[in-house]
Amino acid sequence: MQSNRLILTVLLINLVVFGYGLTQHWWATVANVALVAQLNFAVGVLVRQQFLVNALSRVVMTVPKSWPLRLRWALAKGYHLGGLHVGGAICGTLWFLGLTVIATGRVGVPVLVIYYAQAALLLAIVFTSRPKFRAKRHDLFERMHRFGGWTLSTLFWSGAVLLADEGADGDSLPEAIIRTPTIWVLVVTTASSLLPWLLLRRIPVEITRPSSHVALVKAAGRRPMAGTTRSVSRHPLRQWHSFAVVPTPNAPGFRMAVSRAGDWTAEFIDNPPSHLWVRGVPTAGMANYGTVFRKVVYIVTGSGIGPVLAHVLAARVPHQLVWVTRDPVKTYGQELVDEILTAAPGTLIWDTDANGKPDMVELAYSAYRSSGSEAVICVSNKKVTWSVVHGLESRGIPALGPIWDS
Repeated sequence: MQSNRLILTVLLINLVVFGYGLTQHWWATVANVALVAQLNFAVGVLVRQQFLVNALSRVVMTVPKSWPLRLRWALAKGYHLGGLHVGGAICGTLWFLGLTVIATGRVGVPVLVIYYAQAALLLAIVFTSRPKFRAKRHDLFERMHRFGGWTLSTLFWSGAVLLADEGADGDSLPEAIIRTPTIWVLVVTTASSLLPWLLLRRIPVEITRPSSHVALVKAAGRRPMAGTTRSVSRHPLRQWHSFAVVPTPNAPGFRMAVSRAGDWTAEFIDNPPSHLWVRGVPTAGMANYGTVFRKVVYIVTGSGIGPVLAHVLAARVPHQLVWVTRDPVKTYGQELVDEILTAAPGTLIWDTDANGKPDMVELAYSAYRSSGSEAVICVSNKKVTWSVVHGLESRGIPALGPIWDS
C-alpha cells in the first residue's frame, strides 16, 4: 500500500542523512542528533494536524477531472499520508536511541537521565502501537499514546533546554535557547499537538436507538464540511473514538451513526449520554479524495453508510450506492432509509437477513461495470475493505478504502 511505501521512503531518507552525516562527522555532536530526531517527530506530528489534513483534502478536491485517470488515482491516495506519521515516529525513535548512546559520558547527569527516560518511553509507545497489539489492547494503546506522548513532550523540552544551557558558551540561557534549532522544532510540534485540545468542549446531543445495534446521534452547532470525521468521548481523558459526521441538509449541526462494535460502543448504545466531548475540528475523511473521479461506486456495509451518506447528500460527484446490511429498516429506521433512497433513488440495498452475505469483490466489480464509474470506494470492516480494494486494484480499477494506520 502507499502508506507502507511512504514509511519506507522516510526510512530511506534517514539512511541517506545518516550516511551523509558520517562523512561530515555530524554525529559527533549530541545537538545534531537531537535535531534530526526531533525533525522526524515533527513530520509524524504535523502530518496528523487536523488543519493540514483538511487543507490537503481541499487541494486534492480541486483537481480537474480532465487530468489523466492514473494521475487522479495517485492523488486520491492522499489519505495514505499517515505512513509519514509511522515512518517519522519509527525513525525519530531510532535516532533518540542513538542519541542516548552518543550522549552517555558527554552530557551532564540530568540530561542523560532525561534521555534514558525518553528512550524507555519511546520503546513502550512503539511496542503498544504495533497493529496486532493495538487491535487486541486498544484502550492501553490509546492511553500510552496520549499520556506517554504528553510525558515525552515534557521530557523533550526539559532535555532541549538543559542541553542548550550546557552549550551556552557564555551566553545567557534565553539567548542559548533562541539559537537552538531543536527548540524551534519543538515549538512547532507542541503547538500542533496542543491546538485540538485548546478547542476541547462539551456539547449536548440527542440520541435515538432504532435498534439495539445502532445509535443515531444528533448535535447542534456549526454545519461541518461533508465527508468529515469527528473525535468524541464521554470523558476528555479517557477513550476517544472517531465517527463520520453527516451534515443535515439546510440545517446546522451534524449527525453520527454509532454501531455496536466493542465495549465502548455497546455502553454508548445501552446507556446513551446527554453530552459528549469533542476536540479539534471535523477532519476530512478518506472518501473526500474520491471527488477527483468523474463517477464512483460507494460500496458499504452496515454503519459504513455513515461516512458515505454525507457524500450522497452533498452529491459532489455522480455515484452508484451499494449498501450491504441487515434488514435496513429494522436496524437503522425507516427515516434514514427513506432519506438515502430520496437522495440516491438508484441505490442497491442488499439485505443480508433475506439474501445472505454476497461476494463483496464481485458485487463491487459488477456495480463498477454497470454504472460506468471510474473508481470504487469501499467502507466496511478491515477484512472486507482490503479484499475489495486489493481485489479491484489487481484488475486495474482505482479503489479507495480505510487503511487503519493509527
